[in-house]
Order: sequence, then C-alpha cells, then structure tokens
Amino acid sequence: MSDDNAMVIARPTGNGIARSGFGSNELESRRETQATALAERAKAEVQARFIMAMQRPRDLDEVRVRLLKHCKRKGFAERAEYAKPVGGQRIVGPSIRFVECALQEYGNVIPEATVVYEDDEKRVVRVSVCDLERNLTWHDDALVEKFVERRNPKDGEIVGQRTNSRGDIVYRVRATEDDLANKQAAAVSKKLRNLGLRILPADLVDEAIAMCQQTRRNEVAQDPDAVRRQVADAFSQLGVLPGALHEYLGAPMEQASPADLDELRVVYASIKDGERWADLLEAKRAERGEVEKSSAKANESMNRVKARIEARRQKAEGQ
Repeated sequence: MSDDNAMVIARPTGNGIARSGFGSNELESRRETQATALAERAKAEVQARFIMAMQRPRDLDEVRVRLLKHCKRKGFAERAEYAKPVGGQRIVGPSIRFVECALQEYGNVIPEATVVYEDDEKRVVRVSVCDLERNLTWHDDALVEKFVERRNPKDGEIVGQRTNSRGDIVYRVRATEDDLANKQAAAVSKKLRNLGLRILPADLVDEAIAMCQQTRRNEVAQDPDAVRRQVADAFSQLGVLPGALHEYLGAPMEQASPADLDELRVVYASIKDGERWADLLEAKRAERGEVEKSSAKANESMNRVKARIEARRQKAEGQ
C-alpha cells in the first residue's frame, strides 16, 4: 500500500502524540509551556480588543455630550482641575479624575501599568495608553522608591536621612506594603493623566474644563454659605481644620470671597493629587510676609496652585 493511502492512527502519550501507520511509527512532541500559553492568551485578548474597536468606533459628538454632562455635576466639577509647581511656576490642567472619566467616555482606549524592573531600592512601572482605533500608543515609566520620609520614625527600618530646607532631620524609612501600594498608585495615576491627555482631543478637553468652571461659579453664586461649609467639610476629611483654612486665607472662612473659595477648591484637588498642605500653607504665609522665606518645595507647590487659578481665570474671561 502506498504512503498516500496509508492509515494513520494518532493517540496521545505522556511525551506528545504518537502516530502509527502501515510500516511506520512516529512520535510528535507537543509540549506547551505556561509562558507560551500566557503569551497566546495575551495576544488573543489584544486582537479581540482591536476587533471590537473596529466594529464599534467612537462617535465624537456622542462623547462630547456625555462628557459635558459629567461637567455639569458639581461634585465632578470640583475635582476636575489640579495645580502643581514646576520650575518655579504653577502648572494648571485637568486632574487625574477628569482624565479617567474622559477616557471612559472616549472609549476604545486601553490604559495599562506593568512592572518592568524591581530591586531593593525601587520599582519601575511602565504605564501606557493605547488608542485602539488609531493604533497609537504612548507610554512612560514611573519610578517608585521603596522608602518614605518621616520626621519622627517610631518603627520600621531606617535606610537614610537628610536635612530639609528648615534645618530639620528627615529620616528615610523602608516603605511598608501599604506605603508602597499608595506610592505606586499615585505615580501611575499621574502618568496616566499625562498620557491620556495625549490621546484626548485638546478642544474637547478645553470645552469640558470651561464647563466645569461655569458649574462651580454657578454654585457659588446660588448659595455661597453652603459652598463655604462644603469646602470646610472636604478639607476636614484631609485632616485640615477650619482654623488652618483661616490661616491660609488670612481671614475667617465667613469672609471668604468667591475667588477665595475657588482657590481653596484648587488647593483641595491638588492635595488629593499628591501635594502637601504644609508646603502650600508655608508658601501662602510667605506671600503675605508672615514668614521670612518659604522653602523651595513650598514655593513650587504654591506656584502650581497659582498657575492653575490663573489659567482658569483666563479661560473664564475668554468665554
């Protein structure tokens, strides 16, 4: 019987697949490692996402309507912007929470964070945002150091120390799992914010931020006393009491103007995004001449807040 007409019987074995025919026996090895299986699974997931994006493309008009609807909610509008010091100036822009919501409504976008390196001192997380419809990916690496700074470390392993701008000794303490998780989450969120803004249309972002500003102004105009209470309550959840707000403004909260309240909202959002209240308060007091000189870190924090407020003011005047 020719080979073309040979009967082949395949049966599984412990080492692969055994094939038996007339006058011949063959053993085909098919060992699949876990790494190969995971790679194929990841490949299939990525392909499925691109296919779904092609089948259900985004409608920018619909995205705009949904995003602006969020901006009309006062709770969202209050957290839509941030301010941070960079190079001695305050940089203002959409906050982490705003970008997260905008990406959700934009659709067909994959944000990812993957640990690419780790040792005893640091962890490097690669953060990426991919637009499936345009096959466009932006990525950046977030460096997370495995220590926290404490003035009075009660426990934990001290790995170093430094002298801050005030002349105080600050100790570097080995981060706990919770500390490291919080630092990583904050670092990843900031990278996602910046990368997400590269994906989102700039005009859509500007229009949405302007709507958030209008929402906040309307709320203050309707009931300024209620807004003062809301601001005070929000800061109290961060451990900042009304007396500290009085110290920041240089006047009681009852005398706070709409501009003061808007500034406090910016400060609140900035603290939620990682700024330190002590730095902002120190810089504010230095502006009024209550302290001789604030630290460079405090000045940078305040510059970020000022830049954010100024940008919002310019946008409001341009409406």
